[in-house]
Amino acid sequence: MIFEKRFLNVMVLSWGFMLVFTAFQTMGNIEKTVLESISQDDPSFSGDGYTSLAIIYAVFATCNWLAPSYISMTGPRTAILTGCCCYIFFIGSFLWPHTVLLYVASAVLGIGAALIWTGHGQYLTENSDSETMSRNAGIFWAIFQSSLFIGNLFVYFMFTGPTIKASTRNLVFWVLTVLSTIGTALLATLRKAPRKLALGEAEGVSSADKELQIPEPMRERPLSAAWHALRDAFKLFFTRRMLLFALTFLYTGVVLTFASGVYSPSIGFTKAIGKNSKSLVGLSGICIGIGEVVGGALFGILASKTGKYGRYPIVLIGFIVHTFAFVTIYLNLPNDAPFQDTDNVGYINPPSAALAMVGSTALGFGDACFNTQVYSLLGILYSTDSAPAFALFKFCQSVAAALSFLYSSHLGLHTQLCILMIAMFMGTVAFCLVEYRYRKSSNTDSPEVDPALVDVNSGEE
Repeated sequence: MIFEKRFLNVMVLSWGFMLVFTAFQTMGNIEKTVLESISQDDPSFSGDGYTSLAIIYAVFATCNWLAPSYISMTGPRTAILTGCCCYIFFIGSFLWPHTVLLYVASAVLGIGAALIWTGHGQYLTENSDSETMSRNAGIFWAIFQSSLFIGNLFVYFMFTGPTIKASTRNLVFWVLTVLSTIGTALLATLRKAPRKLALGEAEGVSSADKELQIPEPMRERPLSAAWHALRDAFKLFFTRRMLLFALTFLYTGVVLTFASGVYSPSIGFTKAIGKNSKSLVGLSGICIGIGEVVGGALFGILASKTGKYGRYPIVLIGFIVHTFAFVTIYLNLPNDAPFQDTDNVGYINPPSAALAMVGSTALGFGDACFNTQVYSLLGILYSTDSAPAFALFKFCQSVAAALSFLYSSHLGLHTQLCILMIAMFMGTVAFCLVEYRYRKSSNTDSPEVDPALVDVNSGEE
């Protein structure tokens, strides 16, 4: 692998995200559990973990429509740094637990999430070409998701008893706040992508170079560029291809909710699984992270094969692995596990801690199957519209996540698993159709025609 500037940019992006999300994903994994312990110590505190996460993803979904406009004025690097500051604020707010502050910080984080993920999508695309997009997406996902087992390994050793003490909670919050700050400092070193080599520009003049050739009076003003970015995002969303692809996006949001905020706390609430059930919350996060990293690394290594055999075989593997995970979770945990400590058991009595960890690993691996291929195919399909395309991906994903966190407080575990199975089937079929039509159009269109442009401008496949 040739060590070049673009690849260095991808590595800095990956490691910076890993540090920031070591803090946030660990917090998301333990939020429901630690907020319950805070409520026990302070009866005046009524903050709910699922409500907080629902606010995050609801605001995230709304702001995804505005993120391309912000990036059109500032660029992806500034958007990423702005988003990181919102993450630091959210994590730091747990040091002073207050119900109103929790929900305000959740809303602020939703704004930051829209900026950081849309900026990430454009920056990753700018530093990739048609041959390296799958590789870079896989490498990013593997490094990024290593945050799951780094942070949760720390939590596993910290949360050792049946209750979580205030001093222990605060130590965890301080460590996570510092980690997110270090990650932000690393992302501040991101450099501009090399011109003429970005995805979709390798055979012609880059958009940056084209801009340089435009006389100063004719260049678009920032507010005009922001308006055009918003308009293009709406236009792109209502193309047939994007509407179909949205079914896959929605599934990634539903399973994100389950893996990051529901499943691990459900293990911790199941008393019959063992007296150290709370420590299994962290261990479950570690296993999810292992699955994510193995999947991302594997598909990064095999990225050269996806161009030949397609991306849909990897998504089908994810479908099979997630089906296995959902079935084992259905059998192993009781229906009321997502809500609070329970003495009930599932169909397996007593519930198996080992099987629960296998389910966590399968959740992570299957999630990597879906997400790496979505990132790769999005970057190829919408190389010239990466900011709105990734913003729409995150919009659909976050809408599904917000709705999922809302119903997670009311629907039992078994009902949630049924919803996941239905969404997974629809998302898998949609992905296969999108890629099939893209590959078919690539074989029939002339090399000069970008299939993504055909889709955006005419709404036709």
